[in-house]
Amino acid sequence: MNFTDYQTKSRATAKYPAIGHGVIYPTLGLVNEAGEVAGKIKKVFRDKDGHISDETREALKAELGDVLWYLSQTATELNLSLDEIAEHNLAKLLDRQARGKIQGDGDNR
Repeated sequence: MNFTDYQTKSRATAKYPAIGHGVIYPTLGLVNEAGEVAGKIKKVFRDKDGHISDETREALKAELGDVLWYLSQTATELNLSLDEIAEHNLAKLLDRQARGKIQGDGDNR
């Protein structure tokens, strides 16, 4: 599967309430699901001495899928493609790497 196919196919399942601008609901869902991923990782280190079991890996796969779905819907609401976002991000990172600025703080480094 590629980003374009995913974004197109997942859009057919995008049924959510209009609360102001269409970007609001999927953005809130995105941060919620990202928090669920973080919570599961936290518990791996709190309760399982850092060991990620097959069961935990499957649970994380499901949560990361939810992150991807909400990311896709947020992008669609902004008239952006996931391909466009991925290409832009990779170009930014490769430019930072070439300039020795891959580490550090700030968007414009």
